[in-house]
Amino acid sequence: MAGRFHIVKEFGFEAAHSFGHKPAGHENTRVHGHSFRVEVALAGEPEPTTGCVVDFEILTVALNAVREKLDHHFLNDLPGLGIPSLENLAKWIAGQLAPRFPALRSVTVRRPSLGESCRYDLI
Repeated sequence: MAGRFHIVKEFGFEAAHSFGHKPAGHENTRVHGHSFRVEVALAGEPEPTTGCVVDFEILTVALNAVREKLDHHFLNDLPGLGIPSLENLAKWIAGQLAPRFPALRSVTVRRPSLGESCRYDLI
């Protein structure tokens, strides 16, 4: 049977941001926060010696390092992020992980309380 394996690991963080591009007086120009959920997906064939596409313990350590840069921080101050949109967050997280995990295929960032998400696919 032919197929491809996809593995997924999730983490969450709390962070604040503001949007300066909104009209004066708009509620999102003020500092406000969200609970974010991130889903990281990798694809490939399992290594013969481990039976795993990527060892989840190794991935967890890397995701915890990314989480530490985001959790309880003001996203507008995050170097290299730019405007703290879902789109830029997904791409920034992918940029943190891609050099170490060539099997990385997508990063999805969600704001569950608002029913919003963005998936960044690596091509």
